[in-house]
Amino acid sequence: MEFVITLLVTFFAGMGAGLGTGFAGMSAAAVISPMLITFLSMDPYMAVGIALSSDVLASAVSAYTYGKSKNLDIRNGLIMMVSVLAFTVVGSYAASLVPSTTMGGFSVFMTFLLGVKFIVRPVMTTKEAMAGVSAKKRAVQSVLCGVLIGFICGFIGAGGGMMMLLILTSVLGYELKTAVGTSVFIMTFTALTGAVSHFAIGGAPDWTVFALCVLFTLVWARVAAVFANKASPKTLNRATGVVLVILGVVIMLFNVLA
Repeated sequence: MEFVITLLVTFFAGMGAGLGTGFAGMSAAAVISPMLITFLSMDPYMAVGIALSSDVLASAVSAYTYGKSKNLDIRNGLIMMVSVLAFTVVGSYAASLVPSTTMGGFSVFMTFLLGVKFIVRPVMTTKEAMAGVSAKKRAVQSVLCGVLIGFICGFIGAGGGMMMLLILTSVLGYELKTAVGTSVFIMTFTALTGAVSHFAIGGAPDWTVFALCVLFTLVWARVAAVFANKASPKTLNRATGVVLVILGVVIMLFNVLA
């Protein structure tokens, strides 16, 4: 019976995380962590480590799918990734010194608000408009924004993907598909860094929960990424918004139950 409960929790956690990753470049930890903590009574710090691990393959397969459709900006993504990676380690260490729920509410509320934004004010920027932005300006912005995103990702294991999507679309002027593709590309490496840091500091995870979360998140992320790359910008904005709003509401309910 205990395994059945574990299977159900990890399946729905992986489904929510995978859809969020494939559609919006959302960190899997935003969904998986509260579910593991609430329903499996897992240590919060270890739950974030498993969630970040689930993010690695899910983000990688999503990035590959977006890259095949030419919706991935690797060159500018690498600039942001360097500062994100460096400060993910800093954030992960800081997280080990304070309660894991310190900033949890921030990422959940931001997920909900970002979902509403995509429904009400969809991102309709074109790739042609993206090309008109100064490369130097974008590089400087990428470094500064990467510092903030990396710290948040490492500290709470969530919010990094949402922050990145918000910054790529609103600050750096990316069109939505390229923003998500670039976001999951960066999140592949930040999630790996965060997961390794968490396990190095907190010890080995529950391997059954670990394997199930990684598998289910990977499958659903692939499904969402394939759909997203075939959808029109307007449809993708709405689908992304709906997914984020639902996930935001569900996670807030989990936090109340906890």
